[in-house]
Amino acid sequence: MERESMEFDVVIVGGGPAGLSAAIRLRQLSQEIGQDISVCVVEKGSEFGAHILSGAILEPRALQELFPDWKERGAPLNTPVIQDEILFLLSDKKAITTPHWAVPRTMHNDGNYIVSLGNVVRWLAEQAEALEVNLFPGFAASEILFDPQGAVKGVATGDMGVSRTGEHKHSFTPGYELHAKYTLFAEGCRGHLGKQLIQKFDLDRDADPQHYGIGIKELWDIDPAKHQPGLVIHGAGWPLSSSGSSGGFFLYHAENHQVAMGLIIDLSYHNPYLSPFDEMQRWKQHPAIRKHLEGGKRVAYGARAITKGGLNSLPRTGFPGGCLIGDDAGFLNFSKIKGSHTAMKSGMLCAEAIAKALRSDTPARELSYEAEFKSSWLHEELYGSRNFGPAMHRMGTFLGAAFNFIDQNWFKGQLPLTLHDKTPDHACLDLAAQSPTITYPKPDGKISFDKLSSVFLSNTNHEEDQPCHLTLKNPDVPIKKNLPLYAEPAQRYCPAGVYEVVQNADGSSRFQINAQNCVHCKTCDIKDPAQNITWVVPEGGGGPNYPNM
Repeated sequence: MERESMEFDVVIVGGGPAGLSAAIRLRQLSQEIGQDISVCVVEKGSEFGAHILSGAILEPRALQELFPDWKERGAPLNTPVIQDEILFLLSDKKAITTPHWAVPRTMHNDGNYIVSLGNVVRWLAEQAEALEVNLFPGFAASEILFDPQGAVKGVATGDMGVSRTGEHKHSFTPGYELHAKYTLFAEGCRGHLGKQLIQKFDLDRDADPQHYGIGIKELWDIDPAKHQPGLVIHGAGWPLSSSGSSGGFFLYHAENHQVAMGLIIDLSYHNPYLSPFDEMQRWKQHPAIRKHLEGGKRVAYGARAITKGGLNSLPRTGFPGGCLIGDDAGFLNFSKIKGSHTAMKSGMLCAEAIAKALRSDTPARELSYEAEFKSSWLHEELYGSRNFGPAMHRMGTFLGAAFNFIDQNWFKGQLPLTLHDKTPDHACLDLAAQSPTITYPKPDGKISFDKLSSVFLSNTNHEEDQPCHLTLKNPDVPIKKNLPLYAEPAQRYCPAGVYEVVQNADGSSRFQINAQNCVHCKTCDIKDPAQNITWVVPEGGGGPNYPNM
């Protein structure tokens, strides 16, 4: 069955902060210059914001540029940061608070807001709709379309109503082709189409390998007597220090007597027995953390990979027919643990480059916003933070923190050297035989929980009878290679219980994929040591439905 097509000036894949900011800025410029620019945003989540998960503390710099009257428009930034704390957990019982003067300046949050990024994105979608952006939630862009010269000419959305075996069900509906003069890819961290474009056009040939973390987040209703709206706590140390891994945690007292909290684990960890989910559950039992939660109730759960390589790992963003923006390229500033304002700014810069190109009599097919980026505060900010991640990876948590304090507070990020981290995260695992096993405590059902009850809180759902969106390049690798070498780490690094090693009746083992549980975090696509797992989009609308994350 032939697919129908629609034509736009610009198609944007992904309705997060970057994609919506680009769409809004394009329509603003369209009105300013008196030239109609048709814009479409396609979003795989069931609604805008459904797949958005972030801490989140929002630095409003980009929002202020996009909508100087954002307060009057009712943007959901309701909880200004009142107090910053940095904790180092020295053991499972002890903690110290870092003096404010010893904290890298990038970790200061004066003027920032504790938000639900999902709700901010819903609000941005409303602003985009008011500007006559065409919004298509529930449609997953599954294929890049190329013209005869090899330039990107748009995307195709996935077919609906295809069975697990590839047959058309009675509900079959073919996808649409969305054609555009320029196509922007704003899928977030490890976008599956962005990954293809980086490889096809060799966009990362001059960059360090991209680096990632996995962020696991919970939302709690807490005892009103304990609630301190505007309190921000960041920290590091135990339990990651006991497993030889690195990362950090956050705990934010948001509005409505809620606490947003989570653990971020660098995916450069070495021990294949490490389970990020169980590290998170163990971390919550520390007295310094548990005291916030006792008497409360967990109301939401989710997980998402984080792009954290920064400027050193940034690929070229332009290619014939389009650009990468937001975390599809990797604009997050890890030294601030913030990527929303940087994602928004990248989308706005790209929009300005597109509007300029469309005003030309002969628009350039290969678009670039490199000039706009390099003359912006976004480049200045990422350049000043370029050493933060490599320092933590190469020096460890404590020495890395000391280096970053000197770099950020004494030299304002202008040290005359640039550190690099050339080892990709998937290549960091040690062999299982050389690694200590880790025994995690059983969940108590009050503070700590199991994976399946957690996934239930993410409202994750996929149509069961559809092709598996977690594909194996070689189905023999998990049992014949990863199991003997690395004790098959997928069964532990996945925070949703998607992957299992199951014993057959004859004593042999098989690799089972429970794709229904997938919360679209992308960790498997990143951390698999054989790079054998490829994450592709399921049917549009599938996955988590985060209400307030």
